[in-house]
Amino acid sequence: MSKAVKPVPAKASRKGTPNVDEKKPTLGFGVPATTDPHHFKVMIPRSNSGHVHISENLGLQASSQEHSIIDRVILERSRWTAIRSELQRAFNARLASHGLRTSAWKVGDNMVDRLLGRELCVLAWAVEKMEHDNIAIAVRNWLALRPEERWWLFGMAAISTGGVNDVDKGWRLALRHALGDVAQSEQLQTQARRERVSSLSDSGQPTLDLFGQEK
Repeated sequence: MSKAVKPVPAKASRKGTPNVDEKKPTLGFGVPATTDPHHFKVMIPRSNSGHVHISENLGLQASSQEHSIIDRVILERSRWTAIRSELQRAFNARLASHGLRTSAWKVGDNMVDRLLGRELCVLAWAVEKMEHDNIAIAVRNWLALRPEERWWLFGMAAISTGGVNDVDKGWRLALRHALGDVAQSEQLQTQARRERVSSLSDSGQPTLDLFGQEK
């Protein structure tokens, strides 16, 4: 008579580390695998000389199909190459901290969570016409901002200058000068933090968590 084979217990996750398999499934960089979710899309062409397109898909929140997609920014490939690695590293660290699957940029369409997408746009808007020598400075300054500060900056810029044809206007221009210059970036960071704290005090709402419900 053969001996019964004992089932092998599932390996427990490290203490304090969420088990990725127990979390809700996601697509790309943290986009919920649900019906038509609100997200951003980064389209990377196969050609090394092609431009990278970043758009926002409002999903089910759109008032109509006609207004469901907003083209946010078009980047020259060299500018995208200068920021892609740090973006991927920063986003994956956030995803991992929430027990969600990480991702990597690939040729074609890349889906990005709606909050991470806002942060992506802040950096992309800043570097779209920036001197190449200053892009590394802009990336460091962007990394120094808190997520909620990036969300606030996106909101300010998107109100009137959030489309592909709004280059060199208003907040888009301000982001370029602020993130590309150390002194101005510190001033912008302080302003964003002050405005964010003020809005939280007025609304009584806590700081938004990644992948939380929209306020």
